[in-house]
Order: sequence, then structure tokens, then C-alpha cells
Amino acid sequence: MALGKYSRVDNNNNTRRSSSYCSTVTIVVFVGLCLVGIWMMTSSSVVPDQNGDDPAQEKKNQLEDQVTQVINESNDGSNTPQFEDNPGDLPEDATKGDSNVSLARDDGTGNLNTQENQENTEETKLDESKKDNEQSDSESVEKNNDSGENSGGQGDFEENSDDKKADPEESNGKPDSDENDKKSDSEDGEKKPDENSSESNGDKVDGQIEGKVDQNDNKESDKSSGEAKDDGQVKNQSSNEVFPSGAQSELLSETMTQNGSFSTQATESKNEKEAQLSSKEYSWKLCNSTAGPDYIPCLDNWEAIRHLPSTKHYEHRERHCPEEPPTCLVPLPEGYKRPIEWPKSREKIWYYNVPHTKLAQIKGHQNWVKITGEYLTFPGGGTQFKHGALHYIDFIEESVPDVAWGKRSRVILDVGCGVASFGGFLFDRNVLAMSFAPKDEHEAQVQFALERGIPAVSAVMGTKRLPYPGRVFDIVHCARCRVPWHIEGGKLLLELNRVLRPGGFFVWSATPVYQKIPEDVEIWEAMVELTKAMCWELVNKTSKDAVNGVAVATFKKPTSNDCYEQRSQQEPPLCPESDDTNAAWNVPLQTCMHKVPVDASERGSQWPEQWPARLEKSPYWLLSSQVGVYGKAAPEDFAADNEHWKRVVKSYINGMGINWSSVRNVMDMRAVYGGFAAALKDLNLWVMNVVPIDSPDTLPIIFERGLFGMYHDWCESFSTYPRSYDLLHADHLFSKVKKRCNLAAVVAEVDRMLRPEGKLIIRDKVETISELENMLRSMQWEVRMTYSKDKEGFLCVQKSMWRPKEVEMITYAIA
Repeated sequence: MALGKYSRVDNNNNTRRSSSYCSTVTIVVFVGLCLVGIWMMTSSSVVPDQNGDDPAQEKKNQLEDQVTQVINESNDGSNTPQFEDNPGDLPEDATKGDSNVSLARDDGTGNLNTQENQENTEETKLDESKKDNEQSDSESVEKNNDSGENSGGQGDFEENSDDKKADPEESNGKPDSDENDKKSDSEDGEKKPDENSSESNGDKVDGQIEGKVDQNDNKESDKSSGEAKDDGQVKNQSSNEVFPSGAQSELLSETMTQNGSFSTQATESKNEKEAQLSSKEYSWKLCNSTAGPDYIPCLDNWEAIRHLPSTKHYEHRERHCPEEPPTCLVPLPEGYKRPIEWPKSREKIWYYNVPHTKLAQIKGHQNWVKITGEYLTFPGGGTQFKHGALHYIDFIEESVPDVAWGKRSRVILDVGCGVASFGGFLFDRNVLAMSFAPKDEHEAQVQFALERGIPAVSAVMGTKRLPYPGRVFDIVHCARCRVPWHIEGGKLLLELNRVLRPGGFFVWSATPVYQKIPEDVEIWEAMVELTKAMCWELVNKTSKDAVNGVAVATFKKPTSNDCYEQRSQQEPPLCPESDDTNAAWNVPLQTCMHKVPVDASERGSQWPEQWPARLEKSPYWLLSSQVGVYGKAAPEDFAADNEHWKRVVKSYINGMGINWSSVRNVMDMRAVYGGFAAALKDLNLWVMNVVPIDSPDTLPIIFERGLFGMYHDWCESFSTYPRSYDLLHADHLFSKVKKRCNLAAVVAEVDRMLRPEGKLIIRDKVETISELENMLRSMQWEVRMTYSKDKEGFLCVQKSMWRPKEVEMITYAIA
């Protein structure tokens, strides 16, 4: 019975267990179905249509597809473009520096040479192979996109993602954001034409911008799909061009794992690793040199200067770069303040920013500079125009009406510029003056000019050619510039002849023009004889001006070779045909003249269009038979680049949160056709266009447009004082430079040139962007915006006032 009882009990338990098991399975299945349904509903409302659930895409997201913008959603929920980088009509990889430059040089079909003809064929083939792989990847991804996108032309390069609008409440109280917000209010009206254009192209707009959006560690909430539809075409135009390559046609989706304030573990870990790497690898020190806060590595190399065999030709004022460029940071002057904004800066600057009094003591009576309380003031004078530069400028034009400031004469070279008041007031006549003077006993004269917001570089006419192409300046000016033009066969004047356009003027107002003391009379007679032998025509020699008490002699360079051929004596001689008039980087001076171009298709045979028409028009000597930097026929290449930078700069101005009224001195560290500078023409600033010596030699095109610039090797320091520029722009520069230079030294040079609170905008490969971001963070710079997608990146940072405590002695810079 006991057994029967227990058996009966066990049977009941089995019955209950079976019933409970069925109930449990039913509940689990029901809950599972509910969860699947909920997941399907939520995923369809979050994930944009064009993105699949490809694991490869998710993996790629974790590694590359990050968005970090120093912007937040505004109260009204409207959008403003943050930045744009649509190559538009540019060919694929149009603004990628490495592979395209190599291609332009290696195929030999165009006429774009480089200042440094050193190209590694293996490297070129590798770059091209990488580019092909990127194109294949892009094409495979594009096949997954919805229909509606253009299959060719501009559509192949456009990214269709939404941008976010900056929130003035979350901009750390910076004045930069205030002005940007005001501009944002009017964006919808400005974008209407672009909207129509986008609709006609049938471009598709993504529902959201994928990735991570971060402003000073505050996460931004995602946009709703309704907002995306309302503002779709506007956003499409504004964010179409974040990157300059066709290899990025879409942003890989990761919104479902990065909504709201939740980021992914991959992102958090990656950021932490980068932060640790930054703190471990980069330890900056403060430069200790005789020049202190004014240290210029290539001009303050006292060890090299002491070993010069001669200083007769101003060799000690020329560049002598150290074998290993410094990686330390230049100290700030005690009491340094944010510079006074233009145009007030033309009249006065903070004394403690350039605390030098020697020039005020020596030249104060000539109205160069005076000390007025906490300011250094500039009455607008100079040695030859004590009572104002504008009167002197007008006096020149009255004596030679063909000068036509701001029309025929747009880009000039001012030799021995002093504090550059002449160039500073030429802005009022729509003229750009490239002013230069040596770093000599006239203490900090070029530094005064730059602090005032006037373009200038430290240079000297010594033993080497100036870093400019041949036949590019409309006028060369010398007002008592202390250069002995007449000696040694006129070698220095012949250098001016090289850089002066045929038909251009040499304006000279030194004392030999009007004084009658024996020395000056002798120099004048020697100059008359020399200029006649050079076939320069003396257009006019004025009597003394009643106001400034000086006279001006104006010479004109010939426009044909007739005079050269008819000379009884071939002195100075003509340069051999093999001598390249554009070769200018560390090339010794020669006592010879280059022939004037006579072929109608050759640069220099015609005068450029008058300003401002010359800015937009493709130079007459760019031929369709030539291949441009980006692979198209040269005139088309030029036009596409011009339109590309118009769109990009528009987004810079409207969506970067930069107070452009505080930006005056700008440098494009890798200018191509000068499109970046041309697009900024309506702002009250100037741009130094730098063409690296290992890039295609497009600097003559930049000058032809009425802009200016110079050659430079970024493995060396630039010939400028510390804290010279408000904004530096580098488009695919660093990824190329780091192949042959110490990247830390280049970054230290960027820090040296940029003013505290100045901005650095970088567009480059994503791995280079990541490396640079770590380095800049280690210098306590503020990262205002980062954006990376596929293999391209964007970074905007602001320099801080931070200086390291540890000091590094620069032994070769101790006098």
C-alpha cells in the first residue's frame, strides 16, 4: 500500500509537471513573439532605409564611422549646415593629396611641375592601388542604397546625411557661437536655390546623421524622421560634401546603438585608449632660446650663422634651418592678450603682445610706431611717407595713371617694408601687398606688421631667389628699402625682373631719386644705366611731393624681346633656355634675364583680366590639352575646384561656430588653385596661399587670380614670427608630410604660427586625423568639431593659452 500510495503521488506530480511545462512554453513563445514584434516596429522606425544589418558595416562603424561635432540641437529644432565638402564636378579623390599629386606628376601629360622633383614610383603605385580599393568598397556599398541617387556625375560624390544646428546655450559662452546663431536664422532663405538644385538631381536624403555627436562631452538627441523630411533638401545640400572623395557615399548606421546619451562600449574603449596613448606618447617642452617668444627656427640658428664664411651678401639674414626641427613649444610673452581686431589693429596693437621699444625709439620721428600707454600706435607713416600712406599711394597713381590700383594692379611686392603701413593702406584700394623685410636691427618690424593684420614675411634679398614664381607681381615697390640694386651687375634688381610681370612697374622712391648729395647722384646714374641695359623704360620721375617731401621714379618692364635683341652689348646677359624662371626654392641668384614670353598661349604674354574679373576666370594659358591636378582638362579642373571651395567655405562660414570678424590673418597650408582663398574674398581678411615644394606647381595660377602666396617645405619652419595667424587650413597636407617629416615637429610649427584662440581646420585621412587629434589634445587644444567616415576625416580645433612647464634648451639657437 505504501508503494501504491507513493506511486500514486508520483504520478500526480508528473501530471502537474507536464501541465506546468506546457504553460511555460506557451508563455515564453508568446513573450518572444511580442518582443520580436516590438523589435521589428522599433527597428523600422530607427534604422534608415538605405542601411542594412550587414555585420561588416557594424564592424566598420565601430572602427571608423564616428561623428564628433561641437554643436547641439537648438531650441526651435531647425537645422543649419555645419560644414560641407562636396566635390561636385571634381573627379574622384579630387582633394586627396597623395595619390592625385603623384598621378599628376608621374603621367607627364600636364605642365604642372613641382618645386621638388622627387617622386617615389613604388609609393605612387601603392597609393593608386589603395584608391582603387576604396572605389571598389564604395561601389559595393552604394549598391545597397535605395534608388533615387544619381548614377554618375555629382551624385556619385555626394553624401546624403543630416546636419545638426549649433545651440547657443551650449557653446561654453564663447562669442563665436553668438554670431553663428544669428547667421543660422537666415539659412532657410539662403538655401532655396540649392534646394531646387538638389531636387532636380534626385538626390536622396537620409533620415538621420549616423554616428556619435558630441559637444564638450554633452550628447545630442537624435533628429526625428519628420524633421528630416521637412528640411531634407536643405540638409542634403549642407552636408553633401563632408569629404573630398567619392569613396564615401553613405554613413554607416549605428543610431540604434547610439541613441540619446548612450554610446557604444567600442566607442568608449576606443576613446579611452586614445586618451591614454596621447598622455603617454606626447610630452611637450618649452623652447629655451635667445629669441624667446619671438623664436623663428630657420632664422635664429646661431650655430649655423657663426660658421658662415661671409656675411657680405646678408647670408646671416637668410634661412639656416636646423637638421632636426624643434619639437618644443615657443613661450608666450608675459601679459599676452587676444589681438585687437581689424581695422582697429592697423592703428594700434597691444604693447605686451610685441613688447619691443627699440623701433619706436629709432623710427618714432618717422611715424613708424609710437608707444602710447598700453598700446603701440602706428600713425600710418613710414620713412618716405611720414604724413600718411594713403596720400603717398595716390601720389604714385597720379604720377603714372596706368598703375590703376585695384584694377590693373592687384598683387604687388613691397621690398624692405618696415612695419608695412604701405601694404596696410593698400587694402583700401583693393590691392594685396606681399611685404617682406629681414629680421635685423629694426627689431620686430615684420612682427609689428603681422600683429596689425598686414601680410608680411621675414626675408632678405641675399644670395638666393625669392620663394615666388617668375612673372607674377604686377608692381614691385621699394621706398628707401636699403637694397644696393646697382652693384654686382645688378644681380638683386635682376631678381626683381624675374618676379615682375612683363609690362609691370618698378616703383622706387629712395633718396637717390631726389637728393643731390654726391653719393645719391652716383647711385641714380648707375641705376639709369642698369635699367636701360635691362630694357626697362623710365615712365616717370616726379618732382618732390609737397606733403611728404619725396619723389618717385617708375620703371616699366618690356613686353617683347625686341630691345634685348637690339642691345649693342649683351650685359646683363640673357639666361639660357634651360633656366626655369619658376624654380625658386633655395636656387642661387644669377646675373641674367629671362626672355619675355611671346607665344599667345604662354603665361606672361598677356596681362591678366582686371580685378575682380581675374579671380573667377580660368587663366588664358591653362589649355584643355593640359591635365589638371585632379585629372580633368586644366580649365575644367580649375572651374570644378573653384565651385567646390565655394560650397565648402559657405558651410565653414555658416556652420563652424567661428566668429569670422575676429579672423584676419589666414594661411592655406596646401593651396592648389587658391579656391579656398577665393571663396573668402568677401570677408575682411587675407590668405597666405602656400604651395608645398613637393606638390604640383600651381602657384602661378594663384597669382594670376589676383591672390598671393609662396613656396615652402613643411619639414622646415615657416619664415614668420610666432603667433602670426588667426586661422590655419590644411587640406590633405599632414598625411603626405608625415611620410618624410617628423609629424611632431610640424605640429609644433603649427602651434608656433597660430595665435592663442586661433583655429586649425584639417581635412585628411582618418588615421592621420586621429593621430593629430591626440597630439593636439595633449597640448590642451580644444577640439571643436571632428567628423570621420570611411577613410576620410575632418577636425577643427582651437589653440589654448597652455604652455608646458618643462624647458628644453635649444643649443643652436643660443646667441
